[in-house]
Amino acid sequence: MIASIRGQIQDLYPEAVVIDVSGIGMHINVPEPDLDGLKVGDMLFLQTYLVVREDSLTLYGFKTKEEREFFILLIGVNGVGPRSALNALSVLTPEAMRRAVFHDQAEVFTRVPGVGKKTAQKILLQLQDRIPVEPGMEPVSVLSDVDGEVINALTTLGYSVVEAQAAIQSIPRDTPQDVEARLRLALQYFA
Repeated sequence: MIASIRGQIQDLYPEAVVIDVSGIGMHINVPEPDLDGLKVGDMLFLQTYLVVREDSLTLYGFKTKEEREFFILLIGVNGVGPRSALNALSVLTPEAMRRAVFHDQAEVFTRVPGVGKKTAQKILLQLQDRIPVEPGMEPVSVLSDVDGEVINALTTLGYSVVEAQAAIQSIPRDTPQDVEARLRLALQYFA
């Protein structure tokens, strides 16, 4: 198995990177937040996991060992493939997943594209026995439907999911549940 890769970035894609390793371009699928701030020509080190299928060899890369461990745990859940696991790590941090498991909040996993209520419940049940959690963790705030629409609008405008979530968290709690008002305040976060 290929456990890690270090090399120079040749190409960047929305959810992948090509790293030159001794003259060989390795295409590696990476969670969206791990690509933030990278440029062609930068040196990059990734923890990796190789998924072997009958018709393909696909490499997935992560900035931390913890992300790779969560990826491995997620693909071990029945109904969660590598693409869904990668989407989960693009939307949720390992810490957010740990808190969701600790507080029995399956709805947190439904924020991941392609994960419905049943799959979210499966993820929660599978991870409960495998993730060490610490007492005293604060629950993850679950997004309202209005905030979900604001995040969709921000990502349509070109912001990453992580940036959009940070903008949502900057909105004062007493702001009315109006999409336009909340979107205006979220955009002010980027100004």
